[in-house]
Amino acid sequence: MNYRTESGETTKMKIGIDLGGSHIAIGVVANKGKILEKVETRITGLEKNGIKKVIEDYIFDKTAGLFSHYKITEIGIAIPGTVKNEVVVKSVNLGLKNYEIVKNLQNRIDLPIKIRNDAKCAALAENAYGALKAYKRSIFLTLGTGIGGAVIINNKLLDTGELPGCEFGHMIIEKNGRLCKCGKKGCWEKYASMKAFKDDLREILHLDERTSGKELLDILRKTDKNHPNYQQINKLIEQYINYLSIGIANLINIFEPEAIGIGGSFVFYEEIFLEKLKRKILEDKLLFNERKELLIQTAILDNDAGLIGSTL
Repeated sequence: MNYRTESGETTKMKIGIDLGGSHIAIGVVANKGKILEKVETRITGLEKNGIKKVIEDYIFDKTAGLFSHYKITEIGIAIPGTVKNEVVVKSVNLGLKNYEIVKNLQNRIDLPIKIRNDAKCAALAENAYGALKAYKRSIFLTLGTGIGGAVIINNKLLDTGELPGCEFGHMIIEKNGRLCKCGKKGCWEKYASMKAFKDDLREILHLDERTSGKELLDILRKTDKNHPNYQQINKLIEQYINYLSIGIANLINIFEPEAIGIGGSFVFYEEIFLEKLKRKILEDKLLFNERKELLIQTAILDNDAGLIGSTL
């Protein structure tokens, strides 16, 4: 199947793959980031024991069907973690180390395959097509299982040399704090990732991990002063906003961006968190260079930013 642009020209398409800490999404991406078809699945805790096989089997199975329907020229992969020379050096949230995923896939898929950190993919997509396209200097954060990030300067990713850098989720905000999967204690993502918030909320409500993020959001929307856990939930939200604001203020003080974009599952909780976050940073005077207003906005491309950006 060929996809025609508005001018009537046909365009060759790419497959974007987003490997998240808790899901795999695969989509066919055409011009201007348009997703023509997408499939996704959730990764359970049990599946992480054989995560490489889960990832590769799912990709082989789903891309086979897409190849038969679309003219695909390239595959892009977005993954949380450190990527060097097409090898996943480490991905702590997926439990991967020195994973040669591109080599393994190319044993069965005869197409160019490229791979990049998921937050950087998402940042490129939002810079090209989404919330950050009007700005030359920006920071993009993905708040999901962990916290990823990227810095855009003059429409390009900040060059940190041989290793990708911008591991914002692993800046330490609590000395001797919670143990992170990276081996350090007190990393920002252990307090301000969406996983951290959801896990803490499930604990308050005595729910297990099978309770989805959507179900938790519905609970928050319905929580009022008559709810038996009202005070605990409000305290948790306040605490979460506090941790999130500290990390974001640190990044603003270092990079002085024109705008900040936030993606990942945070976008679905915008109504709960976003205005509180802005007020917290400004009213607590956390910024070195004082601002009257703060441009923080959620990703326009929602949770598809990483998938789209993997093809850029």
